[in-house]
This record gives sequence, C-alpha cells and structure tokens, in this order.
Amino acid sequence: MSLSDKVQYYARTDVGRLRDHNEDNYLVDKKLSLSVVADGMGGHAAGEVASALAVRIIHEEIKANREVIEAYTRGDADARSGSKEILALLEQSVQRACTKIHEEAKQDPNKRGMGTTLSALLIAGSQGFIAHVGDSRIYLLRDGKIQQVTEDHTVYNELVKRGKLTRDQIEKVAQKNAITRAVGVYERVEVDTLTIEVLPGDQFLLASDGLHGYIAHTAELEPYLEEADGDVAAEELIALANRKGGKDNITAVLVRLGEGGDEDSVRAKRLALKRETLVKMPLFSRLNERELLRIMQVAEVRAYTPGEEVVREGDRGDELFIVLSGLVQVVRGDTVLTEFGQGEHFGEMALIRAAPRSATVIAVDPSELITLHRADFFEILRKEHELAVKLLWQFLGVLADRLDQTSRDLSNAKTELAAEDISEEIFPDPENEEATAAGDEESEPPGDENAVEEAAGEAAPGPDEAPQEPAG
Repeated sequence: MSLSDKVQYYARTDVGRLRDHNEDNYLVDKKLSLSVVADGMGGHAAGEVASALAVRIIHEEIKANREVIEAYTRGDADARSGSKEILALLEQSVQRACTKIHEEAKQDPNKRGMGTTLSALLIAGSQGFIAHVGDSRIYLLRDGKIQQVTEDHTVYNELVKRGKLTRDQIEKVAQKNAITRAVGVYERVEVDTLTIEVLPGDQFLLASDGLHGYIAHTAELEPYLEEADGDVAAEELIALANRKGGKDNITAVLVRLGEGGDEDSVRAKRLALKRETLVKMPLFSRLNERELLRIMQVAEVRAYTPGEEVVREGDRGDELFIVLSGLVQVVRGDTVLTEFGQGEHFGEMALIRAAPRSATVIAVDPSELITLHRADFFEILRKEHELAVKLLWQFLGVLADRLDQTSRDLSNAKTELAAEDISEEIFPDPENEEATAAGDEESEPPGDENAVEEAAGEAAPGPDEAPQEPAG
C-alpha cells in the first residue's frame, strides 16, 4: 500500500467578516488524492465563477487521465518519465481551465478580466505533485518544521526578489498585493510545477490569502497543524483569520499522510542524507528551502557496484555527480589520479558544456551517487530566475576556486623545476664511486714536481756516468 492510500483531508471555507459572498472554491477527491484551492477575482461575482470553473475543469482533466497516475503509482512507468508526465498533466489541466475562463469572460462583459489563483496538490505513490498560479499558498510541515513550498506571484514578492526597494519602501507601494499571474485573465498562464518526495507524517496546508495574509511568520501555523484532530485544526485556522479581521474569504485544506512501513523509514533517512549532502555542496549552499526542493526534484540517486564505471574517459558527459555514499576512484590508464568519498563531487563542467570526460571514474565500494542532468539544470535556469542568479553566481565561485588551485599547482611545479638538482650529492652512484677510487690509486702522489725530479736524479746515475765502486 502506497502513501497515497493513507491520506486524510480536512477542508473548510468561510466568507469572512467583510464580504457578502465567497469567491473561494476548493476541491478534495480522496480517490484521486487530489486537493485544490482557488481564490477568484472579478466584479459581479465573476471571481466565484472563475474559481468554480478552474476547480471543475482541473478535476475533469485529472479524472480523464487517471490511468497515467495509476500506472505511476503501481511502478509500471519509469519513475523519471512518469513524474514528468504527471507534471505535464497538471499543467495541461491548468491551461485548459485558463482558456475556458478567458473565453467565458470575453462572451460576458460583466465578467471581463475575471480570473483566479490556483494551488493544486496531487499525491501519487511517494511523490507530491504541485501546480501553482497566483498568491494562494501550499505549506509543508515535516518533522515539526513548516515551510512555504510555493512562491507568491505578487508585486510585493517581485519587488523583494529584484532588490530595488527596501521592505519598508515596498510597504508603501499602493498595489503591492496585486497578483502578477492569474488563471483566466489571459488565454494562457505560466504555471509553477514542483515535485516533492513525501514521507509518513507529512502535512500540507493549502490556503487562500484570506488565511495566510494574517500570518506574519510561517512558524505561527505550527501549533494549528500539530492539533491531533484535523477537523478542529481546520476550524481553528478559519477562526484565526476571522479573529484577526476576516477581511477576505478564507479557505484551508489540510492534507495529512499516514504512518509508513520500514521501507518508508529507510527512504526518509536517505532523503535526509540527500538533502544534507546537497546543502554542503558549494553550488547549492546558499539556496533557501523552496529552492532546495526544486533541486531535489530533479536530482536522481543511482547505485553502483564495485568495479562499475560511473563515467568513461572520452565520453561526452551531461551530468554532475555527488557521492552520497561509498567511494569512487578517478583513473587515467593504469594510474589512479584521486578518490572521491561522501559529499564530494565531480563533473560539474558537464552542466554547462558538452566536452569529453577527461578521465574514467570507477566505483571502489558499493556506492550511491546523486546526479543532476544538464537539461534539468538549464530548465531551472530558464524558469526560476532568482534561483538561476544564485546558481550561476555559486558556479562562478566554484570555477574561481578551481582556477586558484590550478594556479597554485602550476606555481609549485614551476618552483620545483627551477630548483637545483642535488640528488647525486645525497644519493651518489656506487659505480661512479668505484671509478673515482681506481683513478686515485693510479695517479702520482701530490708534491713539488721539481723536487720529485731532483730526488729521482740523485737516486740513479746518468747515462754517461760509470757506477762508483763501493768503498773497500
């Protein structure tokens, strides 16, 4: 039984204290493990029409393609391609709703400009698939900590990201809460999609801005989500917004995952290790939680047996590798150049250019490696502008560090080449020593050359002299 079979839903919506009608709509389909929150906008109740249309059309589209979700849940489809197919299905559903709302608005002058925000969560197998447009939000509570996993499409958030104004200056902007994307205002809309690996005990909160607008910090939501009774938790969230003013419609959908088995416990530990390993890598060290989730979405984990090649010298690569566990060796020919252990990485240049691998990498121990493909990296750069700036900036830092290290290595090599070779003095050649000794034996003893000649002349008679007779 997958985690998607152990999901509980608790939903509430309220008109608030100031509005006379509710333009929020929500959907919960337990069989599909689908939940949606939509906050409509537009005069003459057009917002209510837009949000209702969005919820209905997305529901119809997902139901019509449920075999895609069921195949992925059963494991019939490849995990990577199946995940992309479900995300594409969600985006297609939102685009269909967008087109329908836009067409209806053109036919009725009273509905011109109507649109809706939309946040949808579909749980299939051990994955949560998200589609998001506008300023409704999805939060995730895991291990007692809560984080916002969607990004607000508002003027305020855009100004914060651009860094052109301080937060105090932004607070004075008249239209700071205006949304920059909505479903139905135009024929098509840019949809944020995200995949999150879900764990037993995870909780998601889908909320319209009538609720989260009163939350100054995400931690304020933790006590409500920790309430054991989900119905009570949902009621208390609505009461919180009304108590603080209730100036807008209020919707909250609480999604709680049940307990898992031993397999889920192992997966949870691996997921925690994966996150910890990515955070320690310089390329990803400055990312916030939402951005890190975006990287984890496309980062695969592969297992290698001892002796198995990870990459081969000369092959064109398109992946960055990070060692999650085990040990790998970098070899060229019969020479081992270096080794990489847990947390170390290689092949990052393959993310930005297609060049032959300069060496072969082989697993020494049973190893697991995180991989990131160039195509996925480029997709993030295209869609996530703020994240792209951070990644490229960190990438420049990594390259600068590599360049500094290369410069130091070249400098050390140059110094070593310029040094005087005194190895013969330290380790003399034995054959040279024997030859020197033999030469010393054959050479004449040192002394005055004239003195030697005089001594020789006194010792022997000249050729014209007769030898003297000894005295008698």
